[in-house]
Amino acid sequence: MTGSNHPTRPPTGPEDDQILDLAIIGAGPCGIAVGAAARKAGLSARLYDSGALCEAILHYPPYMSFFSTPEKLEVEGVPFVTVGRNPSRKEALTYYRKVAEYFDLDVRQYRKITSVAGSEGDFTLHTQARSGVAGSERARRVVIATGGFHQPNLLGVPGEDLPKVSHYYQEAHPYWRQDVLIVGGSNSAVEAALELFRSGSHVTLVHFLEDFDRGVKPWVLPDIRNRVEKGEVEVRWAHRVTEIRPEVVVVRNERTGETEEVPNDWVLALTGWRSDPELLRSLGAPVDDKSGVPAHDPETMETPVPGVFIAGVLAAGNDANRIFIENGRWHGGVIVDAIREREGGVS
Repeated sequence: MTGSNHPTRPPTGPEDDQILDLAIIGAGPCGIAVGAAARKAGLSARLYDSGALCEAILHYPPYMSFFSTPEKLEVEGVPFVTVGRNPSRKEALTYYRKVAEYFDLDVRQYRKITSVAGSEGDFTLHTQARSGVAGSERARRVVIATGGFHQPNLLGVPGEDLPKVSHYYQEAHPYWRQDVLIVGGSNSAVEAALELFRSGSHVTLVHFLEDFDRGVKPWVLPDIRNRVEKGEVEVRWAHRVTEIRPEVVVVRNERTGETEEVPNDWVLALTGWRSDPELLRSLGAPVDDKSGVPAHDPETMETPVPGVFIAGVLAAGNDANRIFIENGRWHGGVIVDAIREREGGVS
């Protein structure tokens, strides 16, 4: 294993007409962890992603810091050195690039997998490059690590398709001196509310519960509670958005049924995202309709379809807070161990 500091092309691997030991669909932190474990075990592996390396992290706010400390985000023992206690978005992107380079991972960015067919020992992956050029590659086994950020949890209300509505937040500047309504009570909603308030926005939080979500960072909660108590951030507890109009948002009190029109310039619907299980379903892997959790053996991460594994947030279904980088990064070692055991320890 060599560490290439500045690769200009994907590292050398099996030719495209040869068969890989492992095809990994998704090049986020957990997909990278699978690739690193495979490389350490001497397996030929290739990662595919329809976007950039760690595409989901790219959509985080630029100044965001992770809840986890760096050692809990490390891959295969590669140290994650940070300036502060919690890694920043920029530090995380740098770290995972360096991990990919250290393990010489063969990463095909902007390469969408349109379908997968076959069975254990010989799967065919149909690909489409950003240019539109189609292709196909073969692998003995497949890992699907496409994450939990395929599509947002929509509000399902009239006006949600207006240009002023966004399902993710990046930075506060565009909202200076604007009326911003945030839907949700999670970490993303709370942190956006605080940053927007401090940047001169008028912020209203709307949450269907009576309090913030339990997963909100404990060091952030006192801050947001103080802002709410002082009236610096308005909150509509136990309310739901029922309609979005160009200049107002209609919210309903879940306790009384009364509605209110809130003056508004922008809506940030930070209600979470969900994974896309269709590729798994197309291979015959069952996915629970209610929870969104794909059927799999947690000891091996293999689905009921032999040779098809899952890794990372995808395994949590609709509850993205159950699996994240901290615990999803271990899936790579589990998968590779299962493969090696099946092959009698021979890689």
